Amino acid sequence: MAGGALAPAGVAKERAEQYQGRVTLSVIIACVVAAVGGSIFGYDIGISGGVTSMDEFLRKFFHRVYLRKQHAHENNYCKYDDQGLAAFTSSLYLAGLAASLMAGPVTRIYGRRASIICGGISFLIGAALNAGAINLAMLLLGRIMLGIGIGFGNQAVPVYLSEMAPTHLRGGLNIMFQLATTTGIFTANMVNYGTQKLRPWGWRLSLGLAAVPALLMTVGGIFLPETPNSLIEQGFNERGGKY
Repeated sequence: MAGGALAPAGVAKERAEQYQGRVTLSVIIACVVAAVGGSIFGYDIGISGGVTSMDEFLRKFFHRVYLRKQHAHENNYCKYDDQGLAAFTSSLYLAGLAASLMAGPVTRIYGRRASIICGGISFLIGAALNAGAINLAMLLLGRIMLGIGIGFGNQAVPVYLSEMAPTHLRGGLNIMFQLATTTGIFTANMVNYGTQKLRPWGWRLSLGLAAVPALLMTVGGIFLPETPNSLIEQGFNERGGKY
């Protein structure tokens, strides 16, 4: 009887160990994509604060703000009280909010990889537009594209990680996305610290460097396998059941 009681317990333990899964190449790539997806989100958030304080950037796009900044007796609110500058900062978040609403159906119908790739491409376009901006309209369009990339990336990457990660690593991989976001903010501040000394084009480098993780995210999304949940949702039950 004791042996009979121990047998089911042993079977349960064996199954639990099987469900833990292995750290395969797909899991490693998923970790990289998580880091890239989170870091580019943090980078885009952190980079704007430093860029909007650079004299060359303000002189080119927000000349009134640049002139106000020269008056040291005024507080920061008076210096940066400008509708165009507010649009530059907020357009990223507004576009991200709108894109999140579109990214949900795309992620569900066409798969997690499709959203990751769409996010990466939007990031690339936005970074290129911002780095090469010659007027405010081009600058705002670039920020909007970055916001669209954030909406798609933030929708798809955490879901992809949750569905692909082994059970014993799932929590850690999802936290990695948050860690990468804060690391991206830190990196953006360090980049701004260095590029502010590169006059007059330092701000272009700060904004354009977002293309590096965007390229990694796009290429990584192309080579990533689709999640079993997504395959089953799309009707590929046989392929999804092989995982």
